[in-house]
Amino acid sequence: MDLGIGGKTAIVTGGANGIGAAVASRLCREGANVAIVDVDRDAAEATVARLRAAGGAAMAWQADVTDETAVTTMVARTVEAFGGVHMLVNNAGFTRDMRVTKMRVDDWDAVVDVIIKGAFLCTRAVLPHMSEQRWGRIVNISSRAYLGNPGQANYSTAKAGLIGFTRAMSLEAGRSFVTVNAVAPGIVDTDAVRRLPHYDKVRELAERNTPIPRIGAPEDVADAVAFLVSDLAGYVSGDVLHVTGGRY
Repeated sequence: MDLGIGGKTAIVTGGANGIGAAVASRLCREGANVAIVDVDRDAAEATVARLRAAGGAAMAWQADVTDETAVTTMVARTVEAFGGVHMLVNNAGFTRDMRVTKMRVDDWDAVVDVIIKGAFLCTRAVLPHMSEQRWGRIVNISSRAYLGNPGQANYSTAKAGLIGFTRAMSLEAGRSFVTVNAVAPGIVDTDAVRRLPHYDKVRELAERNTPIPRIGAPEDVADAVAFLVSDLAGYVSGDVLHVTGGRY
């Protein structure tokens, strides 16, 4: 099935590993050009090398999405390299889990800034291009954690804020035929999750408590993103697509 994104250009933040890398790979397979943005240059370049080896058109940018100048430069260079920007996947984010009584201000700021400020800066930078061409897709990677998780006050707050940002931006951008949606994954079997000291317990609980009894795969999320950036989803905006195996 042709998703209508062949030859179009996507920016995927936090695209070097995990969900971001799976999204980048999926979009490349659909014929899109992909700019992978990550603070880890080596990992981003390694992912780009794999995508190119598979026949994809991809490039790597090292950038901190909380740095306004870095974001502006990254978008401008992507437009230079590929001739435009049509899709943005705001995926950059990480966790610093602890109870709020032990959480330092730095732990709060770091998580919230990357997820919320990063999405704001990247969205602001691409919107003029999308509005001018009157076609654009923005997908924000939230999380089921927006419903609240103990020990994740910073992360849950940021992911909930991302949904509010999604809905506000869908109202601002719609008249330019730019859609803005969010994907809320559940537990996903990424390298970061596998490194958890209690990974086996996490997997066991996911398999026991999820209506579809397995842990999620990065490709599950990538497939949802591929739909939302496609021509098939041109009248879907301001929505949250849960990829949780039915667990809420």
